[in-house]
Amino acid sequence: MDRKKICIVTHTFLPHVGGIEKVVNEQSKRLLLRNFKPMVVTNRIGTPKQYSVDGVPVECYESLNTGFRVGIPYSIPTINSYSTFVKAVKTSDIVHAHGHPYLTSLLAGKLAKFYNKPFILTQHNTFIEYNNIFDKVEHINDLTVGKQNLKIADKIIVISEATKRYVMELGAKQEKIELMYNGVDITKFKVAPSKREVIRKKLGITSNAKVVLTVRRLVYKNGIDTLIECAKIAVKKNSHLIFLVVGKGPDFESVKVQISQLGIEANFKLAGFVNDQDLPDYYNMSDLFVLPSKSGEGLPLVALEAMACGLPVIATNVGGIKEILLSEYGKLTPPNEPEKLAKEILEFVSNNFASIKSEVRAKVEERYSWDKNVDRLAQLYEELI
Repeated sequence: MDRKKICIVTHTFLPHVGGIEKVVNEQSKRLLLRNFKPMVVTNRIGTPKQYSVDGVPVECYESLNTGFRVGIPYSIPTINSYSTFVKAVKTSDIVHAHGHPYLTSLLAGKLAKFYNKPFILTQHNTFIEYNNIFDKVEHINDLTVGKQNLKIADKIIVISEATKRYVMELGAKQEKIELMYNGVDITKFKVAPSKREVIRKKLGITSNAKVVLTVRRLVYKNGIDTLIECAKIAVKKNSHLIFLVVGKGPDFESVKVQISQLGIEANFKLAGFVNDQDLPDYYNMSDLFVLPSKSGEGLPLVALEAMACGLPVIATNVGGIKEILLSEYGKLTPPNEPEKLAKEILEFVSNNFASIKSEVRAKVEERYSWDKNVDRLAQLYEELI
């Protein structure tokens, strides 16, 4: 039987790091193991025109990426990119775009309609608040590009109930929507006690320190400023606390300056970029995971990864995080309130959660799996082709 060809359109992809990139990678490499032949069409950011990731071919289009410099990953395809999209759509059996607000999703969707190909759209986030003029720009984009994408899609996949409410407010029809929670690679992210001291020694963190980890791209919406203010409060009451941030981003240098100005360098460490192969070790050397987001969270993959490694999670009540948080081993706090976040962190680190790591892991393994996710995705493809 011939493999069904899937054209997957995403505004960014590996080696660029982010949540959507990880979802597309996890899904596409598993689709290869089924009766499908996926191809990713993405923005060219410092890559060859063509390359492959985990056996999946990647075709790049040219675009303007001015927004990336200010922490807004919005690409505008150039005229020269049109032929790339035409070829990819024409030679595919189905088109699957990621993200409703993107012009590239709209271009792929319009071409899918023109060539009579089924069009699936996955929406990953809720409304992202920038607390500046970009909020209005985003709202206008939602009402124009976003609404068009939702209208022409044959099926809309949402990754949380919060994301579902968001797209329905923009006019998405209930009968088109399919809720599919993201998964986690349970073979990679797992409890590994032996890694605890190895990474601590590498980072110069003592055995008796209580490590509060976050994995974030350093941009406004991800709440790193809230975490810094929280740390300033918390370390005054517990000097053994170490806040560890994994990730980079446009705000990296300003974050370093803020930490220095507050005089908390000894208790607030920036690990920078850590690749996916080493990331499980950082979860395993930590005592608690914190997610201080301000907005835009659909279903944070890093929270699932942390719980798969046995960590309790404290998160701000934003987007779909409350749908996956384990109430016995987690806590929600309001966004932008560092005092309340500090209070919860201090309370959690006073407990010893080492004995419950296997319980947290077991619950995540039972509920969230990329294989189950892709089984349903493959079924949707078959229904539409």
